[in-house]
Amino acid sequence: MAEAVELTTDRLVLRQWRPEDVEPFVAMNADPQVMAYFAATLPRVESELFLARIQQAWDRDGFGLWAVARREDGAWLGMTGLAAPSFEAPFTPCVEVGWRYPVGAWGHGYATEAARAAVAFGFETLGLAEILSWTTVANQRSRAVMERIGMTHDPADDFDHPRLPVGHPIRPHVLYRLARPA
Repeated sequence: MAEAVELTTDRLVLRQWRPEDVEPFVAMNADPQVMAYFAATLPRVESELFLARIQQAWDRDGFGLWAVARREDGAWLGMTGLAAPSFEAPFTPCVEVGWRYPVGAWGHGYATEAARAAVAFGFETLGLAEILSWTTVANQRSRAVMERIGMTHDPADDFDHPRLPVGHPIRPHVLYRLARPA
């Protein structure tokens, strides 16, 4: 098993997953407020399979989603990282920066701070030329994070998520891009 690279920021540690992260991760994925812009909440078994896929991505790609903890006290806050999507779209193959945090961690800038660190890792360590991010049109919180980290949105790139059925209210997605600084 490849070990995840650890990153630190002023307030956060982006680290490999630990057994004690499982319960808060499961709770986060079962929260309807957190999962409002996803197709459904995740039952425990789906969250555990998701964690297994996260480790598989690290092993396969050398990057993935980190568990994010507060440096001050080690408290688990959520996840942020880089991922290669497993669906086909006009912009794939690509690497996405993404995040998910429980409601109690919202509004503190953690997603933005961690996303900046993940993007820097993608550009500086992995040598990526571009990093993308996407969400459903109505997800203003995630769109704000994308904009705060310098991503730009071109409506011509917007797409219908292929994993959601036609007519599903969150199927229309916006795509944001960020090119490696020159």
